[in-house]
Amino acid sequence: MIRIQQKVTRWLGDSLVSVKAFSYDAKREAGHQLGRVQEGQEPTDWKPMETVGAGVREIRIRVEKAYRVLYVAKFSEAIYVLHAFEKKTQKTSKADLDLASKRYRQLVNERKTK
Repeated sequence: MIRIQQKVTRWLGDSLVSVKAFSYDAKREAGHQLGRVQEGQEPTDWKPMETVGAGVREIRIRVEKAYRVLYVAKFSEAIYVLHAFEKKTQKTSKADLDLASKRYRQLVNERKTK
């Protein structure tokens, strides 16, 4: 059996706390989709979020409500979960986009200093 090397997941800010606050089904789906990303696959429902940063993607989870997990997987060492939230309106709020963008910029700056 060939074993695929999985990337580690690093949770930025309160993103892990946010996912843990999702409903049971949404939490389970988020874990499944991030597992796919760890194995080098794409989530089943996602869209690019280039407005947040280069390579940022949004996992779309639709169970009883709409949930989102924004992450970046383009770096070789890990998948970074930037932000996770329950989506309450059709358009992603500016506050959610700004928070994810801020965490993305901090990540890129930290990686430059290593």
